Amino acid sequence: MTALNIALLTLDELTVQRGEVPLCEGVALDLPAGSICHLIGANGTGKTTLLMQLAGLLPVLEGQVYYQGTASLPVQPLYVSHQLGIHPNLTVTQNLTFLLNLYGISPSVADIDDALAWVGLQGFETISSSHLSAGQTRRITLARLYLLTPEVTPLWLLDEPFTALDVDMVARMEDRLREFSNAGGGILMTSHQAVGVANQVLDLSDYMV
Repeated sequence: MTALNIALLTLDELTVQRGEVPLCEGVALDLPAGSICHLIGANGTGKTTLLMQLAGLLPVLEGQVYYQGTASLPVQPLYVSHQLGIHPNLTVTQNLTFLLNLYGISPSVADIDDALAWVGLQGFETISSSHLSAGQTRRITLARLYLLTPEVTPLWLLDEPFTALDVDMVARMEDRLREFSNAGGGILMTSHQAVGVANQVLDLSDYMV
């Protein structure tokens, strides 16, 4: 198999489990470069748990995960979760800079301005994050998507990225997801909304124990 044919992410007979309780067994997926997969399933099937396993935050006890053909993490995937990771005592700029620094990016002032404008937070650069609404705080975590490329993070794991976003911002997000996948990135994402840009679906309900 050539490098061009190797999927960014492969799940082989994976068990999704919470603690010692298996939720799903035998989960299988091939996510090639350029694909966006909508992760769905009934409540309690472990969608968030699976994303946390793939991000390296929870162990994989049964089955195998391959990243770019290897059973390790050659490049850390981007994980955007419900747990925002925003420090309330830092400014909007400081929080976004920290999130980008995690992936080796040192953004310029212009980069920060462009990313915050994209999520509708222009003018908030020096505001303490403790003064923001939940929706505005959520937008800080999403602003990094504007600056991250497949060369930096080829795989995005997004847990409900459309939550608390208005229609216009959802449209901008979908455009960005399409741009990222067209550039060779891969995305596995949950959403209670329809995902018009997805070209794959993984339904965990099919693998429930």
